[in-house]
Amino acid sequence: MSIVIPARLLRAEIVVVLALSLGRSAVYAVLALVEAMARGPLAEQSVALNASASEMPWADLARQLLGIVFTLAPVALAVLLLALTAGSVRAALADLGLDLAAPLRDALAGLALAAGIGLPGLAVYAAGRAIGATVEVIPAALAEHWWTVPVLVLQAVKNAVVEEVIAVGYLSRRLEALGWGPGRIILASALLRGAYHLYQGIGPGIANAVMGVVFAAWFRRTGRTMPLVIAHTLLDVVAFVGYAVLKDAISL
Repeated sequence: MSIVIPARLLRAEIVVVLALSLGRSAVYAVLALVEAMARGPLAEQSVALNASASEMPWADLARQLLGIVFTLAPVALAVLLLALTAGSVRAALADLGLDLAAPLRDALAGLALAAGIGLPGLAVYAAGRAIGATVEVIPAALAEHWWTVPVLVLQAVKNAVVEEVIAVGYLSRRLEALGWGPGRIILASALLRGAYHLYQGIGPGIANAVMGVVFAAWFRRTGRTMPLVIAHTLLDVVAFVGYAVLKDAISL
């Protein structure tokens, strides 16, 4: 049984979901950028992703896994909230296009999106580093353990699910319910994506905003987030695992 949620409650719901997830990340990312610019040239600074959380391997693994689980909690909340208006969790997932209705088509689309976004993204990062508008991004700073690569893959999946479900699927559906038009929805999604990447510098912020336009427009056209999750996962796996495996060669 679905329910109709008043507009004022929908607005409050969006604020709460974002405050628990990507909206909070965006605020901290902006603060991190301001702090970095106050410290000095961005080109001389670096930021490490997927860093170790403990000197003890077992505790580090536990913290990594717990961080993944708890970070995914707002995604579960967003799906449950959508289920209130969709009638069921299954209907909400179908409305997000986060199901197995078209696995082969989703996989091919995900591969195409990853290829189309990946190379331009690297070019923008390189250009940002060259002009001093981007910090050095270290994709993987975990210590070397037997579980390092599997955890990096899980981190990639987690990032993809959180960002594509909340910043694209959930936000689009809720803004639609508030009467927003396609252009405003795409812009809002893109600006959010760009904002929570600003901790990497101005260049990545702009590049991710452009990626946000492409992904939000894709969802508007197809109604499916699964290809976006696949594409995002592939991009992060290549960045995280590739760096972890090849970092010694890269540093030469």
